[in-house]
Amino acid sequence: MKLEGKSVLITGAASGIGKAAALLFVEEGARLTLVDVNEAGEETARQAHEKGAEATFLKADVSKSGDWEKAVRLAVESHGRIDVLYNNAGIGMYRPFLETSEEDWDRVIAVDLKSVYLGCRHAIPEMIKRGGGVIVNTASEIGISGARNYAAYCAAKGGVVQITRALALEFGDRNIRVNCLCPGVTLTPMLEQGMNRAQDPAARRRYLEQGVPLKRLGRPEEIAKGALFLACDDSSFMNGATLVIDGGATA
Repeated sequence: MKLEGKSVLITGAASGIGKAAALLFVEEGARLTLVDVNEAGEETARQAHEKGAEATFLKADVSKSGDWEKAVRLAVESHGRIDVLYNNAGIGMYRPFLETSEEDWDRVIAVDLKSVYLGCRHAIPEMIKRGGGVIVNTASEIGISGARNYAAYCAAKGGVVQITRALALEFGDRNIRVNCLCPGVTLTPMLEQGMNRAQDPAARRRYLEQGVPLKRLGRPEEIAKGALFLACDDSSFMNGATLVIDGGATA
């Protein structure tokens, strides 16, 4: 099993890609610490238990340093260490730039970018103590290509790509690999909620599908497989890399 006995901390584990990754990782032998601001993360932990895995859940806000301290402490107390940190939590914001308030901007940057800084800042010392580890950060295809009406989100996700590269260079000689996953448009609950707010949800979905060369949306399980690859030894010579899984949209 690719993650046999590994202690993995996953944020944004209540739904979507985070939940899909959690349930895939337990099939590969991982022991999980699941973090989400949404208490539905308890259900993810319950499903992991049903698969025979060790899994603990913490309701926490990943934009707050104190909550990260609790999350890392829980992982270490529950499983002895942190082998893999998967910074997956994030929020989206579709809004014209001139309608994006300072509060909107700060919130997106806090959840999508600052959380990655905080997660790495708290987890890396534990990894160093135990001789290394792996970090997977979730960015986005539009952290690379950009998109209209997504200025805050693009800025945050572009920052995730760059902090990934910086940390890979800084901590590679400490046996800590840091890589970045860039999903394309993926059919998560967050995306579905956004589509349902459109005047014509079906038309909005067709529009999104037309922007993908494969003419469909991604599935959380497909992105989770990319996260598994980056988290396990199959990617042992990858460091500072950006893995894009977007159906060809950035091609």
